[in-house]
Amino acid sequence: MKKYLKNIMYSNLKFFIFFLFTILCISNSAFAVEFLNGLPALNVNTNGNKTEYSVPLQILILMGALTILPSLILGMTSFTRIIIVMSILRQALGTQQTPPNQVIIAISLFLTFFIMSPTLTKIYNEAATPYMNNEVSAEEAVDQASKSIKNFMVKNTRKTDLLMFSDLAGINKKFDNYEEIPFRVVLPAFMTSELKTAFQIGFLIFLPFLVIDMVISSILMSLGMMMLSPMLISLPFKLLLFVLVDGWAMTVGSLVTTFSVGG
Repeated sequence: MKKYLKNIMYSNLKFFIFFLFTILCISNSAFAVEFLNGLPALNVNTNGNKTEYSVPLQILILMGALTILPSLILGMTSFTRIIIVMSILRQALGTQQTPPNQVIIAISLFLTFFIMSPTLTKIYNEAATPYMNNEVSAEEAVDQASKSIKNFMVKNTRKTDLLMFSDLAGINKKFDNYEEIPFRVVLPAFMTSELKTAFQIGFLIFLPFLVIDMVISSILMSLGMMMLSPMLISLPFKLLLFVLVDGWAMTVGSLVTTFSVGG
């Protein structure tokens, strides 16, 4: 018991010291700069318009960026709409776990890269390449990249969603172009619009399979086969219909065409 209490007190003490240090750095910027400059691994050198970061600090920033990469893929690309439609399609077919989750995620990722390739190419040419050639600063490169991704999100977001979140944010002015719309408005509006579009597409996909289920169920009821599962009997017919109409190509092609990826 004493050892347990000792460990708790030690953990609380470490947290308290870290908390005091954080508050001190926030409240006293001069102390923070002097402390960081005293650590060679965390040095930041500014020469004119160029900012140079030490290698350990670059690695730290990169590792931090990797932690938010899944959120960026989910919230700022076409991934959300695609994976929801694919999941609804699997449920409409009634194939349980076929195709498995790994396959659906892989298809969604590859389609996301295909749809986002014009935007990613633009970011690479206009932001990443100039930064690697030391032609622009890191801030300018991030600003240019954010404009490209914001352009994609605004083009695929309903105006009603943008207006709703603008009102919620207390922004009453009318935006003349997409660059004036803040990210705090674009991100939730884009996610809301993507969810609505995905469920609309899923509803249209679900209808023909629902009709097959209803027809098979009615036939079984009329034959008195109430103990036989309609889902089991309708599965081969749904698979046959899906294969005959080339369902995968139709679904993927329709999904891609629902996105606006112009520059």
